[in-house]
Amino acid sequence: MPMPDLRRNRFERRRAETRHALVRAARKILAESGGVSASIHAIAERADVGLGSFYNHFTGKPDLFDAAVADALEEYAQAVDERLHGIDDPAERLAGGVRISARMAESYPEIMQILCHSQLGRICAGDGLAPRAKRDVEEGMAAGRFTVVDPVIALTVLNGSLLALLELSCNQPEADSDQAAGTMAEMILHMLGLSPDEARALARRPLPAAA
Repeated sequence: MPMPDLRRNRFERRRAETRHALVRAARKILAESGGVSASIHAIAERADVGLGSFYNHFTGKPDLFDAAVADALEEYAQAVDERLHGIDDPAERLAGGVRISARMAESYPEIMQILCHSQLGRICAGDGLAPRAKRDVEEGMAAGRFTVVDPVIALTVLNGSLLALLELSCNQPEADSDQAAGTMAEMILHMLGLSPDEARALARRPLPAAA
């Protein structure tokens, strides 16, 4: 007879698997259509779980779709972190994050479609890139790399620039997003206090290769 803790571990594992299946199904629906018309029954079928299981994890569709967007944003941020692993300079990390974000439509099309269908502004809230950007700005200020006085204003400008870049990728896929991202990264670094020459050099530095 299984020990109580083994039964509990099995239950928790299955519970986590069910939640993950629902989140993955919601991500696919968001990427395809924005999820507005999808019923809870259709979502449960897509996840291959019972309808009753849905309410063991989420109060309704908004709750599930919020979790799906948060999951996509965290994957997005982790992908950027992996590419920039080992880079200590906050200015180079910040510029690299902006430039890598411009390539998301090609390398992570599902995430980009989720963002486009779920209001791009959500990328700047909660989990995901927002705390990473805040860390880079604060570390850059502490190290004297950035001379901007108000970190809140700096983050507002950074967030607005990133949203504009992703909006460009969504609505004008024929545009040269790499060039736009490099130019934007250069402008942001200069705004934060780097000299024009250093800002240009960092914004044009080869990005680390993808794993």
